Formats: sequence, structure tokens, C-alpha cells
Amino acid sequence: MNNLSDKIFSQDHARQLDSQDPLSEMRQEFHIPKQANGDDEIYFCGNSLGLQPKRTQEYLNYELSQWKKLGVKGHFSGDFPWMPYHEFLAEESAKLVGAKTSEVVCMNSLTANLHFMMASFYQPNKLRHKILIEEHAFPSDHYAVESQIRFHGFAPKESMLLAKPRAGEETLRTEDILALIEQQGDEIALIMLPGVQYYTGQVLDMKSITAAGHAKGCRVGFDLAHAAGNIPMALHDWDVDFAAWCSYKYLNSGPGSVAGCFIHERHHKAELYLNNELPRFAGWWGHDKESRFRMENNFLPIETAESWQLSNPPILSLAAIRASLDTVKQAGGIEILRQKSIKLTRYLRELLNQELGNDITILTPEDIHASGAQLSIAVDLHGLDSKTVFDRIEAAGVTCDFRHPNVIRVAPVPLYNSFEDCFKFTSILKKALGVNL
Repeated sequence: MNNLSDKIFSQDHARQLDSQDPLSEMRQEFHIPKQANGDDEIYFCGNSLGLQPKRTQEYLNYELSQWKKLGVKGHFSGDFPWMPYHEFLAEESAKLVGAKTSEVVCMNSLTANLHFMMASFYQPNKLRHKILIEEHAFPSDHYAVESQIRFHGFAPKESMLLAKPRAGEETLRTEDILALIEQQGDEIALIMLPGVQYYTGQVLDMKSITAAGHAKGCRVGFDLAHAAGNIPMALHDWDVDFAAWCSYKYLNSGPGSVAGCFIHERHHKAELYLNNELPRFAGWWGHDKESRFRMENNFLPIETAESWQLSNPPILSLAAIRASLDTVKQAGGIEILRQKSIKLTRYLRELLNQELGNDITILTPEDIHASGAQLSIAVDLHGLDSKTVFDRIEAAGVTCDFRHPNVIRVAPVPLYNSFEDCFKFTSILKKALGVNL
């Protein structure tokens, strides 16, 4: 190894990078799980479940106290009354996805939101009935799309159009997606792709895909489960029809927490629903706020994304989301986090390529415009599979995750991970692979 390589792969160098990191103190805002010996875990699993912000307990305790002291009056009293609670999340949620505050709402769960969005935006007919998704879509998305196609009386074999990587490749090429839209767009009713592909960590070109879809008369939506809190977006300016995301990955709102949804403002006019131009499943929390409690059973939708709400939301979950959004705000917002994320992930990639370049393959694109915080790693050593390696690094104090058939997903999250975490992870991975230190 040359001197430069020795310097990069050293704990002192990693610590120096941390000392120069303006966000290094944000780690103190989170509870870091401990190993059996009392040391911090190397927690690289924020792409599956983010860590708990320390302020979360305070926010939850406040709402529990309000419930204890006020009972039903808590809907109208206190600093954060429950009746409009979801509104307290709109501004920061909108900043994360590049939207207007009127275009976002926290409600339901991710797959439920995708179903509700498809109830509005997938209106197939004999000529235009296909839904374009990716071949390796997250299973829940695949199931949701298939069931929607069946619900409308079509056959998934005929109506589910799959975007596939080229032979021998792991990631999708933008030009191939655009070509598929151009070729079959007249038959595509809906394009529903991920913002960030869960398995490879690839960031898709949402702007170009949306423009191509609209040019062919298609509706376009995105699953942002792995994009929200990970990469900056501009959903409004990109003219995306809808999007949905969970809040418990990079947004750290707790297991199973309430999801988020975006609907472009051009779809908000009440007349679109009343004239059945844009159908939806309705509930009373989507009804006009001024007349909601008149109980007149004459649905008048709010002219914002809120009109897709069904029921009053779980306040304790929204309180956890408010804590996570306030933590992101404290860090300076998604653009600042992205700057660190690029540096952090690039450093980890450099370490892995330098120390283990002949023993592993990183599936995630190297282009920073096509990758976020996640690196997806496959083991190339003969006689050693990725699951065995995963078990070894987990036993050594690393928390990441394994996805069949052979990928270890690691996500250095800029809010709480450090450059030293990257160094330690690489050292542990080398041992797990039997590579000499």
C-alpha cells in the first residue's frame, strides 16, 4: 500500500474527518444502540429503521400528559392541539420532498397510501390499462399494483409492464426506461417507480421519467420509501402527480409510524372529485374543515392534499414525526444533510474499493446523481456467500441488513453516522472476509 492509501485507511484519518464535520454534533441528538461490551454499535441500518431522536420521548410525553390532564379537550388545547396536528408537520415535510405545504399530508401507511393514490390515478380502459413498475420492485409495491390491476378486471400478465436492467447489469438505465415509455406509453395508464431502488440503492431520474410519462398521457407517481430524508427532491417543479413515503427510515419516526403523501396541487380542486374526473376513497377527515362537524353526509373535499385523508390520525405517531422533522430542521435541512451524505458515502466507497476491491462488488452506482446514502454490497469470494459474511459482521457489532439473494445493504446516515463508523465497518468486513489487516 502507498502512503496515501495508508493514510485514508486509518482511524486517525477518520477521526480527523469527523473533527471537520459541521454535523458531527448531531450524533448526540440520537440514542445509539450499544454492543454487549458497552461500545456503540456501528448502526448502518437507517435505510430500514432509523434511530430514535432524543427529543422524541419529550414530544410523546407531552401528548400523553395532555391526554391525562385534558381528555377530549386536548383536541383544542395546548401548544399542539390534536385537531389540526397534522398541519404542524406540513411545512417541514414539504421541504423534504420539494413541495408546497398544501401538497403534502401525513396519513396512513405507505402501501395504504399507494392504494389510495392508485384509486385516484389508475383509471384503466381497454386501450390504456398498463402500469409500469420495475422488475425488482419492493414486494409490497408489486402486490399492490397486481391487486389494483385485478380489481379493475385486467390481467397482470397483460397489464403489468416491467422495467428491467440489461442482461448482466443490476441497475436500470434511464434511457431504457424512457424508451419503454415512448414505445408503450399509449397503453400505459400509470407509471409507478421508486425514487430510490431499495435493493441496489439506485436513485432514479424522477424528473425525466415524469416528463416522458406526461408526454405520452400517463399519470406518474413514485414510492419514496428510500428517498424521503435521503436525497433532495423537487416534486412540485418536476410536475409529479403523486408520491408516498414511509417516515421510519431516514426520517427516524419509529417502527410502523405514519406515512407521508404528496399530491400535486393541480389535482386539488373539489370539482375534479365532484364531477368524478378524479375519483377517490373519501373519509370525514378529508371533508371541508369548516363544515366537517355539521354531519351532513355531503362530502365536500378540502382543496389540498388533506382531502385524501380518511380518519383523524394517531397523535402519538405524529408527535414522533414532529420530533424527527425538528431534528432534520436542527441539522439545517435536507440539502445540508445531502452534502454530508455524499462525503460520508464516498469515503466508505473509497475504503471498500481500496481494501476489498477484489473481494466485493458494490451494486450502487458511483455517480452521486444516481446514488444516495445506501451502498449495496455483494461478496465475490469463492466459497463464501454474503449471508455468512453478514452474520459475521453482525456478531462483531455492526447492524445493517441482508436482502436475498446476496446483498448486504449498508447506509451511513448523515444525521448520526460518522467517518469513524465507516473505518470501523471496513475493518470488521475485512476480518469477516478473512482479508489480512
